[in-house]
Amino acid sequence: MRVGTKSVLFGVHAIWIHPFFVAWAWWKLFGFPWDLRLWSAFFLHDAGYIFCPNMDGSEGEQHVALGGRIMGSIFGSEWGDFTLCHSRHWAKRVGKRYSRLCLADKLAFVLTPAWLYLPLARWSGELQEYMRMASSRQLYGNITNFELSLLDSRNPRVWLEGLQAYTRRWVEQHRNGIRDHWTVVRSHPPQENALEAQG
Repeated sequence: MRVGTKSVLFGVHAIWIHPFFVAWAWWKLFGFPWDLRLWSAFFLHDAGYIFCPNMDGSEGEQHVALGGRIMGSIFGSEWGDFTLCHSRHWAKRVGKRYSRLCLADKLAFVLTPAWLYLPLARWSGELQEYMRMASSRQLYGNITNFELSLLDSRNPRVWLEGLQAYTRRWVEQHRNGIRDHWTVVRSHPPQENALEAQG
């Protein structure tokens, strides 16, 4: 079973828990999500992971395409873009602004307690990849020395503390929609199928 499939079924993007953390984060940032289109986005934004052999590689980065395509076909291109741009890396790569869904998704990660996040990440096999990617430091702009020291730890709880601290600062700095100068675009280009999903 691919790591992306495991993530959506019983990992950190599990369909039975992650959307509710995103909803909670949205509520904290923007008020209660009354619009049913928001709830659709909460449940569909990570659907593309189900086919992915990795989470942060070139295939994993394409995960936005499926949810964006579904949301766009049901609710229109604005909602398709809203869902596609929940990834700040994807949004930056294609020259668009991150969406408010991105802010809620990142805050959802911060709100997920270590006692829940770490077992899910271990069971799905995501933890090793995430920790390896963090140690490469290619994803982080404007990182503090303290956060960096935590991210360099081999202790998953310490590593998570560092990543959540960095992510919380990113959300706080960008919650009003300012341009994202922190995010570093990864070296692999998006593939055609995901570009087509932008419509």
